[in-house]
Amino acid sequence: QVQLVESGGGLVQAGGSLRLSCADSGRTVSSYAMGWFRQAPGNEREFVTGISRSGARTNYADSVKGRFIIYRENAKNTMYLQMSSLKPEDTGVYYCAARGADYGLASSATSEYAYWGQGTQVTVSS
Repeated sequence: QVQLVESGGGLVQAGGSLRLSCADSGRTVSSYAMGWFRQAPGNEREFVTGISRSGARTNYADSVKGRFIIYRENAKNTMYLQMSSLKPEDTGVYYCAARGADYGLASSATSEYAYWGQGTQVTVSS
């Protein structure tokens, strides 16, 4: 069973950086195409970035391009989201998600993901 656990959230000033981690206590993270999503209060959950199962392909929401980097370290069974130049509008609960085993590429649609973590709060102060 896939059990995703996020960590690394917190409070940071605008312009600062944070690194989020997503680990799977069950099967290896390397088995799945993965994504990061976020949800601000009153808003729908939105796509942030995704990475293919191989790690060779990544895609980003326009709002985070050039500031966020997604990568995975299969030896550590962990996926990361390095966030830089953070803005107050980046505030929200960040979730990692995994697609089913049949899919090699990430997707920007929440409905395409079979497994979700519990989320980690990121707050960016102005």
